[in-house]
Amino acid sequence: MTELIACLSTGKGTWGHVARLMQDQEWDKIYLITNDYGKENFNSNEKTELINVNMNQGLKELRDEIKDKLGKRIKSTEVAVNFVSGTGKEHMALMSALLKLGIGIRFIALTKEGVEEI
Repeated sequence: MTELIACLSTGKGTWGHVARLMQDQEWDKIYLITNDYGKENFNSNEKTELINVNMNQGLKELRDEIKDKLGKRIKSTEVAVNFVSGTGKEHMALMSALLKLGIGIRFIALTKEGVEEI
């Protein structure tokens, strides 16, 4: 098992993908990078922590906010990451934050065969 980190933002149907990804695999912990709307409206479980960030700030500021908030929480040296939900800017900020923290990443997605590393 491992920790899952995913963006929870824009994109039609992407919240459903994230929800299934959370359900179809056993995770130690789940961190969802989201905004006020996502924090208020997404149904999560006891292993999930919704991390509210300001998506409207610049790329470097967003990266630094994600880095600060995730750096205090992540326990392992490698995490599973999903980018189905969100924008390129959010994905870039998250990727950069994880790399600056020295954390290895594996891309995970829900496929026809179930949850798979991509």
